[in-house]
Amino acid sequence: MFSFRVDEEISLELLQQQHKEELYGLIDANRAHLRKWLLWVDKRQSAEDLAPVIPIWIRNYADNNGFEAGIRYKGKLVGMIGLHYIDWKNSSTSIGYFLAEAAQGRGIVTRSVSALLDYLFGTLELNRAEIQCAACNTKSMAVPEWLGFVKEGVKRDGQWLYDHYEDIVTYSILAKEWKKGTR
Repeated sequence: MFSFRVDEEISLELLQQQHKEELYGLIDANRAHLRKWLLWVDKRQSAEDLAPVIPIWIRNYADNNGFEAGIRYKGKLVGMIGLHYIDWKNSSTSIGYFLAEAAQGRGIVTRSVSALLDYLFGTLELNRAEIQCAACNTKSMAVPEWLGFVKEGVKRDGQWLYDHYEDIVTYSILAKEWKKGTR
């Protein structure tokens, strides 16, 4: 099962059915915060709403086609990080993440993405990783910018979010640009 320690404070673990109550609690406690950026938040009104999606996440992991992992900070679930898919033909993937509002400002996502890049480029030997963020989500955009991703461009009105369109910024980094231990 996918699980590893990022550092002395952070660990990532594949989410499974036994985590659905804890995950729902995280989502529900951060609903207003997450809703600004994520369309799926309103679709999760109970822990049981997570029951059908968790097997999909586990199947993706088993099929070597991405995963969804919980981010634990000092043992507490504070967010999620995952690979939306792995395009093995082109040796690339897309990374997504969210973090509880109270956990922001500690470098948790930045450290988690950094460790994940070591895994992607070292263990999986992928060539490219991409992160997409809403153009007005400055905290989310700070992660790829801090880690040396290249801003590829803006997809104007790239995402419908409840009652308006959001521009989406795409960042990427290549294996040859990522140097283990430099960030």
